[in-house]
Amino acid sequence: MRLGKWKIRIFIGLAIVAFAYVQRCTNKEENPYTGRVQNINMTAEQEIAIGLQSAPEVAQMHGGLYPDERLQAMVDRVGQNLVKNSIARETPYQYEFHLLADEQTINAFALPGGQIFITYALFSKLNEAQLAGVLGHEIGHVIGRHSAERIAESNFWKTVSMGASVGADAGGIVNEIGQNTLLKNGRGDELESDELGVLFMLQTGYPPEEMIHVMEILKNAAGPNRVPEFQSTHPDPENRIQRIRDAIDRFKKELPNTSS
Repeated sequence: MRLGKWKIRIFIGLAIVAFAYVQRCTNKEENPYTGRVQNINMTAEQEIAIGLQSAPEVAQMHGGLYPDERLQAMVDRVGQNLVKNSIARETPYQYEFHLLADEQTINAFALPGGQIFITYALFSKLNEAQLAGVLGHEIGHVIGRHSAERIAESNFWKTVSMGASVGADAGGIVNEIGQNTLLKNGRGDELESDELGVLFMLQTGYPPEEMIHVMEILKNAAGPNRVPEFQSTHPDPENRIQRIRDAIDRFKKELPNTSS
């Protein structure tokens, strides 16, 4: 009798895992802006709704918005210029740029659907072209649908983990594998966004070499003994510089009037 119950558990567990894989294959779609095939289980409208709903809470976590309207206007101007001059203008997303009051945490990030944030701690270290590099990178996250992809991957691994728990009490092991996969893919997203940021800078008329200076600023901000917030999910700036150089060379050859 106990053996029969064990077989039933195995069968149910395998069925749950099979369902997760079938659903994952069904959710595959090509991103029209990057050409990359992704596992996505939500619409652009849902991404926008998630971002708008989450934005106030996220801002509050960083002390709210920075009170200087002049600096906020600068962030808006640079961000909207990048959107206007790049493929971002063809997307359905609603791009809004927020300068956060946080003077301690050096970071910038994007929510699904176009809500983009930069802390004053990072903003204060940048010139306008470098700001464009940071905002262009974050626009790249939105266009790349990286948050939506991470959500779909997380849901997939949760379902697989549930199946493993039912079938063989192995949910913890599978969940750990899933988390490692998410971390790896997230770092790949950062590199893709770096390349998109370079492209958007060139299209908007900013010198893309300033993106390399941003990496140097981030590296120096870490100091000898401190790991800044951005390095919890981003590749080390030193490892990103060569990829950025390669992207600059490639896009300057591909785009008209940018080879000099």
